[in-house]
Amino acid sequence: MAKPVPRFVCQSCGAVTSKWSGRCDACGEWNTIAEETPTARPGPAGKAAPGRKVDFVPLAGSAAPPPRTETGIAELDRVLGGGLVAASVILVGGDPGIGKSTLMLQAAARLAASGRPVLYVSGEESIEQVRLRARRLGVTEAPLGLAAAVNLRDIAATLEQTPAALVVIDSIQTMWLDTIDSAPGTVTQVRASAFELIRLAKSRGFALVLVGHVTKDGALAGPRVLEHMVDAVLYFEGERGHQFRILRAVKNRFGATDEIGVFEMTDRGLAEVANPSALFLAERRGNVAGSAVFAGLEGTRPVLLEVQALLAPNPGGSPRRQVIGWDGGRLSMLLAVLETRCGLRLSGSDVYLNVAGGLRVNEPAADLAVAAALASAAADRPTHPGTVYFGEVGLSGEVRQVAQADARLKEAAKLGFETACLPRRLARGGRAPTAPEGLRLDEIGHLADLVARFAEPPGA
Repeated sequence: MAKPVPRFVCQSCGAVTSKWSGRCDACGEWNTIAEETPTARPGPAGKAAPGRKVDFVPLAGSAAPPPRTETGIAELDRVLGGGLVAASVILVGGDPGIGKSTLMLQAAARLAASGRPVLYVSGEESIEQVRLRARRLGVTEAPLGLAAAVNLRDIAATLEQTPAALVVIDSIQTMWLDTIDSAPGTVTQVRASAFELIRLAKSRGFALVLVGHVTKDGALAGPRVLEHMVDAVLYFEGERGHQFRILRAVKNRFGATDEIGVFEMTDRGLAEVANPSALFLAERRGNVAGSAVFAGLEGTRPVLLEVQALLAPNPGGSPRRQVIGWDGGRLSMLLAVLETRCGLRLSGSDVYLNVAGGLRVNEPAADLAVAAALASAAADRPTHPGTVYFGEVGLSGEVRQVAQADARLKEAAKLGFETACLPRRLARGGRAPTAPEGLRLDEIGHLADLVARFAEPPGA
């Protein structure tokens, strides 16, 4: 039998090379290549076993939707598409200290309290550390099976013999398979450990949650194939110094993607936020220039947010553009449109833009709200406190239609807003949005019309 040949694997991207080097040619990262020795798997008499025939079935057929198991946390169930699906695998990632373990322990404890067998395996903390967190969260009475282990062979043997509806592995980067000659957290270990756990979940029929670390760039640590192996990928976002946390689905084979759940970090753990719009706008002051309310959409949920803009004089040098919660490239494009198409001179000012509340906005419908905040800051005149904005801005300055306008308008009316500034309805085709009772529609066709309103004298 031939001796296994050592290979060198990049721990950042998983690229394999025949020799060590300081820099990975595939991803460009430095000092990420480590030596790994693959395990030889000889077949009987040195030959591989013959394969079996694969049966094909027609495409047509009936399939009932998979049954769901509610975790008891409505915001988590919303992001999952209605609850946990048996034999599904969920990968939860987020920055250190953001609350991943807290959320998973709360969900596991609530599910265990409903009478379902739940197992929680911690590879990062001892049993006493997990118990301290459970005591702080007030879930010590939940009949939850708790273990502290990293040896995947022992964990797999236990899961083969123990019935469970949900298994939480915290975290996948700490799992260690003794058949692989590499340290825990390496690409090979994470891939092999995840494959073995996923195989167990599919064969035994329990839902599996893998808690994962993220890199300094915000991506999940480990091989990229890990995200392809699982059924759902959830990101837990938020600033550590801010009380709000956002759980976002970026992949879900059993539900909608881009759905979000909103939580508030308290001294008793994570509390659900049923009405995030009211919470995000709770500290808003409507008489300050440079502020506008955006009627956004996160998945199927309409969310109202405050967009803040500040312009500071910059007499010399290159003006600064600082953005929090929005795309910096889109801000540069919008500033160019305001200067070129609307005559608003901003090249001599530093521009600071912030989405209050810690939520990151990814949809182009925020263009009109950002433009209103910038025009308000430039004119030093506040926007109307009872107005919301949404609409996409094109390079010629036209304001374009966006999806699900009715849901945005309904949320604005529910929170007591009086006017909605939105794109002008199409002359041909398309359905005009329906204005809820008490809400007036103010249609904008070109961005110059919006900027001109802030240039008018007060009361005009």
